Amino acid sequence: MWPTEVVMKKRTIPAAQFKSQCLGLLDEVEKTRGEVIVTKRGRPVARVVPIERKQERPKLGIKILGDIVGSIESEWIK
Repeated sequence: MWPTEVVMKKRTIPAAQFKSQCLGLLDEVEKTRGEVIVTKRGRPVARVVPIERKQERPKLGIKILGDIVGSIESEWIK
């Protein structure tokens, strides 16, 4: 699913460290698809995990050849 990214293992950090490194940790969680457990006084109180990304559906399209603004009377109407 994430071919060029390494999956991060669970990481446990104290709340004070999380507070000082919050934005960097959020970037790391997004990039590695791992999780961070935040503790207070040694007890786990929160878990930061990446959100599930919806897989994009393939885009359907058509290719128009020729004049789409021209006259309504064309060869195929005759």
